[in-house]
Formats: sequence, structure tokens, C-alpha cells
Amino acid sequence: MSSPGNILEWARKVQAIAQNGLAFTKDPFDKDRFEQLQQLATRILTSELKITPGEIAALWQGDEGYATPKVDVRGGVFKADTVLLVRERSDGKWTLPGGWVDVGDAPAFAVEREIREESGYLAKAVKLAAVLERNNPKHGAPPSILAIYKLMFVCELTGGTATLSNETDGVEFFPVHDLPPLSSGRATKGQIERLYEHHLNRGLAADFD
Repeated sequence: MSSPGNILEWARKVQAIAQNGLAFTKDPFDKDRFEQLQQLATRILTSELKITPGEIAALWQGDEGYATPKVDVRGGVFKADTVLLVRERSDGKWTLPGGWVDVGDAPAFAVEREIREESGYLAKAVKLAAVLERNNPKHGAPPSILAIYKLMFVCELTGGTATLSNETDGVEFFPVHDLPPLSSGRATKGQIERLYEHHLNRGLAADFD
């Protein structure tokens, strides 16, 4: 029996093939075939997973041209042996501050902005610790429909105070080895602990996969 992870992987590949085809084809018959592939990817997901066609369309909306991964940034801000986490209103669980990189933003600027907006704290990105493929099974995160690269930074606290936002309803420092329930699609326990290792040893080479 196929697992949800395999189904998502197949659907992502079908969607990418269809999107790439639509980006380059000039033939109306090929265009129709690629649109049918997109519809097939949607049918696979709606028949096997708890997701509606509308939710799928919202995730893929506006993603045109050659299919490439989206970019997510996460910032590890540490104070002694504690790490700054925010609680997501969407699922009630905790994570490193972060989010999508906007077009035109440098990754370091993006993670600093996300920390400020989601936690109220000011921080400076001082080290790129990891570039990870979100759906790689070895990271232990639940699979996502989207293909995502995660850029994970070590950041230094420079000011600010804990402030809630429209996305977060909790801001706290937690012991690195005693974390609350995590929104693991955003950051896993292993990723946070690895960031802490990079914080303690700035000479470590960046992780990648």
C-alpha cells in the first residue's frame, strides 16, 4: 500500500511536469494534455488525502513558469541554553520564527523581518547553518504538497520585546532540550538542536542535502 508521503511525491512530480510543459509548449493540443496532467495530480490528492480541490488550487495558485521550490527561512535565536519560539495560531504549536521569502528580499533580511514580525524581538542573521529540502524523509517532518527549500540561520538577539502578531499567539524562550509541542512542518526538534550546535560552534560548515 502506498503511503501519503509517496502519493504527495508523485503528485508533486506530475504537477511539476505539467507546469513545465505549460510554460514552454506552443502547441494547443500539448497544452490540453498538460492541463489534464494538472487535473490528474489534483484528483490523486483529493482521493487519497484530506484536502479539497480548492485547497490545492490555493497552494498552486500563481505558480507559473518553470516549476521550482519555494523558499522558507527560519531563525534560531538563542539565550544561554534556550531558544526563541513562537506559537502558530493556525495549529496551536510552537516553531522557530520564519516564513516565505518575498521576491526581492535577501534571505538574511527576510529571516530578520520574520523574527521581528512574529515575535517582536530584533535579531541579526549571523550564520547560514543549513539548506534543507523540506520533504526529505530523513528530517522527520510531515510531507507537504509544495516543494520547499528551508534556509536556517543562526541569529543574534539585538533588542525588542515579546509581541504577539496576527500569525502568532505566543512568544517564549524554551530550553533547547525541553521543547514544547512543535509545528514540525515548520521546524523539527532535530533541526532546532542542530541549529543550537551551530550557535555554539560557529565554525561548523553549513548542512545541506
